[in-house]
Amino acid sequence: MRVLEIESLKDAQQIMREIKVDPYGIKIMAPKAIKYAVRINSLSNIAANILKQEMLSLGADVAVSRNALTGKTRSTDCLLMANLSQLNRLNEKLNKQPFGLGKLAAALSSAIGNYQKNDFSLDLGGYKLKLGRRACVMGIVNLTPDSFSGDGLYSRAHSLRFMAVADIVRHVEKMVEDGADIIDVGGESSRPGAKPVSVKEELSRTVPVIKLLAKKIKVPISIDTRKPEVARSALDNGALMVNDISGLRNPKMARLVAKYRAAAVIMHMKGSPRTMQNNPVYKSLIDEIIAYLEKALNRAVSFGVDREKIILDPGIGFGKTAEHNLEILKQLKALKALGRPILVGPSRKSFIGKILNAAAQERGSGTLSASLLAIKNGAKIVRVHEVRQVKQALKVLDAISNI
Repeated sequence: MRVLEIESLKDAQQIMREIKVDPYGIKIMAPKAIKYAVRINSLSNIAANILKQEMLSLGADVAVSRNALTGKTRSTDCLLMANLSQLNRLNEKLNKQPFGLGKLAAALSSAIGNYQKNDFSLDLGGYKLKLGRRACVMGIVNLTPDSFSGDGLYSRAHSLRFMAVADIVRHVEKMVEDGADIIDVGGESSRPGAKPVSVKEELSRTVPVIKLLAKKIKVPISIDTRKPEVARSALDNGALMVNDISGLRNPKMARLVAKYRAAAVIMHMKGSPRTMQNNPVYKSLIDEIIAYLEKALNRAVSFGVDREKIILDPGIGFGKTAEHNLEILKQLKALKALGRPILVGPSRKSFIGKILNAAAQERGSGTLSASLLAIKNGAKIVRVHEVRQVKQALKVLDAISNI
């Protein structure tokens, strides 16, 4: 006897084929093996009551607030508990109902479809990244003197004028040799309390390196910046992706990404690097992150950014406590409902240091653990310093997953 946790329709179908279920039976029964709990926020009491009755008629259920039952509130959050087959039938029923339940059915169908999606393709100029069961590794290149992780290449000298750019290129070439799928170059520290640098300074740190890397390496280059001027120069000199910790809040940045048809990483951050760790508080952490990213995603698309080139990042360490970061990693799958690949950057972050009581450069094993858990829970890209170790661990994880 075995207890199974079936994560996908494909897995359910495979198990049924193993026990020689009739093909028609597989088609009917496989969706019943996939179970979901779906949270819906702020539904009117009338709509929630209809939803509960429809779910009960299908053999499923909905949990609602006690205050909604007693009439103390006019709306309630809901938790739907059903299998995939029941949810599909629910949608058919809701489409015939008033009180906005037809719109709810469409949103539910979209969320479930996105949640089930496991394969993405990123078209990055001459590069195409396939993000399926295999996750990608983004190598971090910090050209800063004040990186929190102690890896700032800029710190080896006071200026790139006195530092051999060729040495940086060799460092990056080693990352690519070790298996980096993307290289992320940044010239401004985003550590808590960091002061912003001028456009001129950030350009001088990043563009000469990107220009040379574009000729030397055969993987896509990302520019880690909040400044449209820096992003434009980086894109002009070979970068193909903009990693914006401010989530494309600046319309100029969104329009620029659209104009260049570049890929973009939209990250959640509470506040700015100077203020983000000043007692960050959330009423509902995951709900607020999802709402922020959904709004940012739709806003970027409205400015012309290609939805198929957008990657979402929950922002580990950006306006979060150590406990918040752990909760994000644990509940990362919830972000899959947005339908875009998820990037997670746990590398050497302070929450790992807090757990291990370790300095930044001694957090490699913690980074490895967090990265593997993130991928297991839905991340398609991990942004790390130790490319070789993470890449090797992913090969083992892939070998297990693909059996």
